[in-house]
Amino acid sequence: MARLATAQHGVASRPQLRELGLSEGAIESGVRLGRLHRVHQGVYAVGYPGLTRQGRLMAATLASGPRAVLSHCCAAGLWRMYEDRSLTVVHVTLPYGAHGHSRSGIALHRSRSLPEAETTHRGAIPLTTPARTLMDLAASLSSRALERAVDEADRLGLAGHAELQAVAQAHRGHHGAARLATVLVSHQVGSTLTRSELEETFLAICRSHNLPQPKLNVRIARYTVDFLWAHEMLIVETDGYETHRLRRTFESDRERDARLTVLGYRTLRFTYRQVAGQPLVVANLVRSALRGP
Repeated sequence: MARLATAQHGVASRPQLRELGLSEGAIESGVRLGRLHRVHQGVYAVGYPGLTRQGRLMAATLASGPRAVLSHCCAAGLWRMYEDRSLTVVHVTLPYGAHGHSRSGIALHRSRSLPEAETTHRGAIPLTTPARTLMDLAASLSSRALERAVDEADRLGLAGHAELQAVAQAHRGHHGAARLATVLVSHQVGSTLTRSELEETFLAICRSHNLPQPKLNVRIARYTVDFLWAHEMLIVETDGYETHRLRRTFESDRERDARLTVLGYRTLRFTYRQVAGQPLVVANLVRSALRGP
C-alpha cells in the first residue's frame, strides 16, 4: 500500500486497495484509525491527509473512473503550457460511454472522441496529450490566451504547428478544433511568446492601436531585446520596477542602449506605469518612432 501511494502522489482508490488484499472492513478500519483519509468517495490519502497539487489531481482522476484523464486547463497546468490561477475545480475527461462518477470539486467532461493516442501519463497522472489539451482549451480561451498557450507548448517542445494542425483536422466539428485551426492560420507559432504580464500588456497596446506586429525577445549581438521592429531598427524595452530599480541594472541598461545605438538601433523604454496607465501615449510614441526621425 505504501509503495502504491508513493507512486501515485500519496493516494489510492478503494478498488486498488482491494486488489492489494484489503477487505472492506480493513479499509474502514484504516479510515477510523487515521491511516486512510478520504479525499473523494472511494479515494484515500494514505498515511497523511495533506496532499500536494499532484496528489489532488491524481485523486480526482481516480475518483472519476478507471478511464478518466486529467484535461483542459488542469492538464495544461501540469504540462506547464497555461496556468489558470482562478481554478477551483479539477477538470477530468472520460471517453463517451465509459463508466465514471461525478464528484464534488471535479468538473467531469465526456468526450465522444478521445482515442488512446491522445492520452498519456505525466508523473503517473493520466492526462490528455499536449495537442489534445490545447484543442480542448481552445473552446474556452480567448484568442490571445490560446496564442500564448500554443507558443509556450512550442517553446517547451510539447506540440508544434504540424501536430496541432493534425489534431484539429481529426476532430472537425469540435468547437475547440475550429478555433485552434483559426489561430494556426492567423498566428505564427512561437512568434509572440511574452515573458511577463508587462510585455503582454505592451503587446496588447500594439494590437489595439493597430501598430505593426513586433518581433519578441530577439537576440541582437549579445543582448535579448523585448520588442523589435527590424526594418525600422526600433527596439522597445518594458521596464518593470522590480527588475530595473537597482543602480547596477540602471547602469547596465544605459550601456546596453549605447552599444545598440552604435549598431544603428533606436531604443524606447517604457515603465510599468506608462504601459499600464498611459497606453495611448505609449502607442503614439511608438507610432512616431516607427515613422522615423
